[in-house]
Formats: sequence, structure tokens, C-alpha cells
Amino acid sequence: MNRDERVVRELVSGYGRTYAEEAGIRLADTPQPLYRLLVLSLLLSARIRASVAVAAARALHEDRLDTPRRMADADWQQRVDALGRGGYRRYDERTATQLGDGAELLDERWGGDLRRLHEEAGGDTGELKRLLQEEPGVGPAGADIFLREAQRVWPEVGPYLDRKALDGADRLGLPKDPRKLTELAKDTEPAVLAAALVRAALDKDVAEDCLQRAA
Repeated sequence: MNRDERVVRELVSGYGRTYAEEAGIRLADTPQPLYRLLVLSLLLSARIRASVAVAAARALHEDRLDTPRRMADADWQQRVDALGRGGYRRYDERTATQLGDGAELLDERWGGDLRRLHEEAGGDTGELKRLLQEEPGVGPAGADIFLREAQRVWPEVGPYLDRKALDGADRLGLPKDPRKLTELAKDTEPAVLAAALVRAALDKDVAEDCLQRAA
């Protein structure tokens, strides 16, 4: 086993947990978990700690704001309160508005089912990313987060390792080529590899720990 293979092995074994898993989302190609992932992706894309975004996503779920219809039917203050309970206070008011508007758009245009958006993209990942950004509050970073995680149930999207994941590879001294990285990861799911690489990009202590253990 060469140096890069050891680093990837230590990275995945120590930090190979998707953000959907951390938020308690059992990801499946069905409307509710896909919607919860979209909400999580929007929350994670803000300049805020990932742990806070995950906590806010859990709080929204606890308040049953976990389908487009329920999110749209909730009043603005309900959404603000749930976000605040998760610690998502810096962006709570703007995000509460975006979540309401986005839920209405998703319900009206795609019947509340992101699988229809997926079908509309026709297998084109670039088009899929563009359509996701029609959702209020979902920019390029949010779409990347969604696709990194959704490749677990939409495998034709993968291997989806975006700029943030490749920043993690760079910090670890690994090749910044998605195909080479997935080869190094062997049987590891691309979504798991992507999440682990992002954790290394966001936290230098993660990278240093992996490098020490792989030495």
C-alpha cells in the first residue's frame, strides 16, 4: 500500500461520514429525504459552522418542517424559531424566507418531488446543478453540496468531487483528480469519500490527524 492509499484509508476510516448521516437523514431516492438533503445543503452553504447547519436541519425535522408542503404551510416565525433553536441565528430571518419560497417553488414546479427535477435534467449533471440553483438560497456551493451527497442515490452523478472536496485532497497531498481519488479509495462510496475530503478541507486538524496516522 503506497502513501496516498494509506492517507485515504485513514481519512475514510476516521472521517467517512456523510453530512446527511450526521443530520439523521436516511438518504433514499424518495421525496422526503431528498428534500431534507436540499434543505441541509442550503444551510451548509452559508458561512457558518457545519455543526450548526446540521443542528438546524435536525431542528427543522423535529418541528416536522421536512416536506415542501409543510415548510410552505408553516409561518415565517415557525421557521425562524426552528433555525434559532439549532443555533442558526446569524442567517435565520433571510433563510426562513428562502426556505418558504423554495418550498413553494418546488411544490409548484416539480410537485414537491426532486426526482422530477432529476428527470428534467435528463442525465446531464451540469443541467442538474443549474436547476438546483433555481431554488431560492441554493447557489453553486449549495448545489455542489447536494450533488456530493445525492450521488449516493443518483450514482450516475458520480464521482462528484467538487472544488471543496478537491481542496481537501490538496491539503492531504493527494491528487486533485476525481478518478484517481476514487481509485485510491477502492470500494469506498464516492459520497463518503467526498464528505471525508470536505472535512479535511474545513479542518486542518482532520488533515494533520490523517497524515500522522498514515505516516
